[in-house]
Amino acid sequence: MATEPGPDQTLEEFGRALADRVSSAVPGWVIGCVDARLPPSFPGREQVMARAEEAAQRAQREVARALHDLLSADVDAQRSTPLAVVRAAVSYPTGVLNEAGVPPVARDRFVSERFPGDPYGLTPASLAALDPALAEPAIAWGAAKAMAHRRRHGESPSEFT
Repeated sequence: MATEPGPDQTLEEFGRALADRVSSAVPGWVIGCVDARLPPSFPGREQVMARAEEAAQRAQREVARALHDLLSADVDAQRSTPLAVVRAAVSYPTGVLNEAGVPPVARDRFVSERFPGDPYGLTPASLAALDPALAEPAIAWGAAKAMAHRRRHGESPSEFT
């Protein structure tokens, strides 16, 4: 007779899958951010895009490592989120654009205060901003984390229905 995996195992499996999918989406996101902010007729555009590709690979390695560390941790030790990890990687496309001399974009006060290190307005609002296919696995991971936390701390799911 097969038994269902416990909430901690489910969280681990969903975390591993989410980390893999997010890590895979990061290079395209970094390159897309640079491409979107770089004017089509920008002098040296090809060289800037080559630097974006290099930055994309570095960002992917950093995000993969950080997500692995975060999502393999015990549920009570997960003090951040996958989105926060990705938001920290905005420094990669920002660095490429800044180095190329691309002027910052106009941002409203709220966004400027929340994301002061993002003069190009690249910070994603959700993981789905990297790739729409990440929406569902992100929600599944969040639900698995909530279940693992509730089970660990004595709250049964029936108490919330």
